[in-house]
Amino acid sequence: MLPWSAELAGRLEEHVVSSELLRGNPLKDPHERPILVYTPPGYDDEPERRYPSVYVITGFTGHAGIWRNRMPYRQPFPETADAVFARGEAPPAIVVFVDAWTAHGGSQFLDSPGTGRYHSYICDEIVPWVDARYRTLDAPAHRAISGKSSGGYGAMVTPMLRPDLFGALATHAGDALFEYCYLTEFPKCVRHLRKYGGDIMRWWDAFNGRVAFTEPEDMELLNILGMAVCYSAREDGTPELPFDPVTGVIRQDVWERWLAWDPVRMVPAHADAMRSQRAIWIDGGTRDEWYLDVGAEAFRAALRDAGVADDVVRFELFDAGHGGIDYRYPMALAWLAQRIAP
Repeated sequence: MLPWSAELAGRLEEHVVSSELLRGNPLKDPHERPILVYTPPGYDDEPERRYPSVYVITGFTGHAGIWRNRMPYRQPFPETADAVFARGEAPPAIVVFVDAWTAHGGSQFLDSPGTGRYHSYICDEIVPWVDARYRTLDAPAHRAISGKSSGGYGAMVTPMLRPDLFGALATHAGDALFEYCYLTEFPKCVRHLRKYGGDIMRWWDAFNGRVAFTEPEDMELLNILGMAVCYSAREDGTPELPFDPVTGVIRQDVWERWLAWDPVRMVPAHADAMRSQRAIWIDGGTRDEWYLDVGAEAFRAALRDAGVADDVVRFELFDAGHGGIDYRYPMALAWLAQRIAP
């Protein structure tokens, strides 16, 4: 395995999209965002041919630049995706790597007064931008979305909210069944916040005043704050925690706002959208530290209860934790490309 970049059979192009929907966002994050677009081998040889598309979104703290990161003895996803098409393992497709990073680590790919209009940005700006510049098949039957962790969460909820755009999805260890993946973190955060007088914004100020992730509480507090600005921000954009930061007592009204965004709980209200999907890939590691294998099971059961046909869904649990599962991405990509091909 070469320790530097490999030559692609297809082509990866980098652009910058200027988003009017993200302009003036609450966190003052850039409204100009990078986007990577991969075109498969042979794209230039048949100028009349149109292609299905797969949108790839990142996990929490992720951004477009991570797709160029190279782990020891592993290739980054653009290269393993390219190999899928170069080897003829799936019909060719355009792959779009979307940036939805925020100062608090991520957007959960939702519209929120705490972060900005990231769901609308993807659906109403990025998709039309790609369709206008690349030879895509502009129909939900030929458009999929895929992601891991928070990206897996976005891949579950985006087709629920916009089945007119997305007709297939792949979720790798996506955030689901919130009482297991989030609730168990609350008492840890209460302990951490004793150092900051129970004020998570005091921690945030300290975090921004030193080298990031040099204190043991940083990742857990960043995650809870990042989720709060997405799921339970007040209208003025300030986050509201779903628990009392001193006593740990659940604030039931705020926690219910979080639960309303749980993909498992969302399925019944969006059953028609889920039944319209051509392909749904669900997987997770059986040692996932946030019990997202349990969330995957619950999401699969909710789809079955909603009447989603078994032959639409591919469900698999495998021996792994939450990290290091990037080898699953090209497997799902090949399966999705087969299912959304014309």
